[in-house]
Amino acid sequence: MTHVMHTGSSGSGWRDTASRYALLPLRIFLGVTFIYAGLDKLTDSAFLKGSGAGSIGDMMRAVRDSAAIPAMVDMALDAPVAFGYAIAFGELAVGIGTLIGLLGRLAALGGALISLSLWLTVSWASDPYYYGNDLAYLMAWLPLVLAGTPLFSVDALLHARRRERVGLR
Repeated sequence: MTHVMHTGSSGSGWRDTASRYALLPLRIFLGVTFIYAGLDKLTDSAFLKGSGAGSIGDMMRAVRDSAAIPAMVDMALDAPVAFGYAIAFGELAVGIGTLIGLLGRLAALGGALISLSLWLTVSWASDPYYYGNDLAYLMAWLPLVLAGTPLFSVDALLHARRRERVGLR
């Protein structure tokens, strides 16, 4: 049996419209969340210290023996404050890039890599595995890695300008 969808006069139905905009809520959520996470780390006086309650150093020492790849934690422990700043600024860059759609696929890849590294270190010991949110974030980034940020984005504006320059409309 063939199903026919009536699209009205616009030439595209609500399903096409919904499909076109389907990744926007995910993009907004991940962008805002990663901006918040980066700012939260940068403004937390305890986090950006090598030791002490709530510090990146103590957190990394606490997860070292339960991490999937302890060598990753060891690298962070060589310079925990620098690692904390790298994570915070990385989250900010990923969040801003994703939210405004600037180098959207690259920003999403950065978010996926941050989430992967956190899953393999900080949340690896979560039992059952689905209690750790970093794996879910990793999976959430993958559609944006594949699709990029084609709507309401700097990428879309730049693409339109390039097409105009070469005479394609």
